[in-house]
Amino acid sequence: MRFSGKCVVITGAASGIGRAATLLFSREGATVFAADLNLAGAEAVAREGENIIPASCDVCDVVQIKSLMDHAAGTCGGIDVVFNNAAAGGARGTIEEVDAEGWDRTMDLVLRSVAMGIHHAVPHMKHRKGASIINTSSVAAISPGFSPTAYAVAKAGVLHLTKCAAADLAKHGIRVNAVQPGFINTNIFTSALEMPAEMVEQARAMILQMTSNAQPVARPGMPDDIANAVAFLASDAAGFMTGVSLVVDGGMTVGPRHSWDPEAPRLFDALQGMAEAAGVAPAQ
Repeated sequence: MRFSGKCVVITGAASGIGRAATLLFSREGATVFAADLNLAGAEAVAREGENIIPASCDVCDVVQIKSLMDHAAGTCGGIDVVFNNAAAGGARGTIEEVDAEGWDRTMDLVLRSVAMGIHHAVPHMKHRKGASIINTSSVAAISPGFSPTAYAVAKAGVLHLTKCAAADLAKHGIRVNAVQPGFINTNIFTSALEMPAEMVEQARAMILQMTSNAQPVARPGMPDDIANAVAFLASDAAGFMTGVSLVVDGGMTVGPRHSWDPEAPRLFDALQGMAEAAGVAPAQ
């Protein structure tokens, strides 16, 4: 019961990582405000746990973010933990394909929402023992190839925002950290592609298989993997951590495939073989 008596606000709580985090904090004693644009989904999550209060919130609307934080604080007397998690895939395409409207929409949803979530939570978190903010970034923040460009840039912004906010809020005793998921079994991929319902399960099965083969940890990443990392960052066990990010990706970013897969071709081995065949290098 690490969070007994704590007030926790989670955005994007109706599904995926947000849902898993909501249920985990609930099991560990917190009162959780489960906020989502999909209120019916948030209400469904609330029925799965205890002391979960569903709330409607469009994180692209700053007024709604403020209302959410004010409501949580007014109910509990303050806020102890905020998990800025809500996001979606945003505009698809490369930098030459995305238009200004799609770019701005993605930045509002993925980056500005986090900044405003922090901004409006701070007045209710100042000098509360163990106050902690966690933001969802992504492995897309550190390398191209994991997502569309606008999303990747916005998630990189979340990483730097986390560092800046950690510095800004240290005087109030508020820690700010981030988590960087790899490919996690949620609906973010299928919803971004606007797939019909009958294709979703088939697509998710394909995603699970592909991602299991793309990383050293040979199993799919699950929402609970991220929820556990978030709970750690929010807990007293991480009390000496601020301004950092936990990469939770099954090892996807440790290096190119040949660094961990003995069956993958290795350039140096190939060159060594050529040299040995030509008699210009000793055999090992």
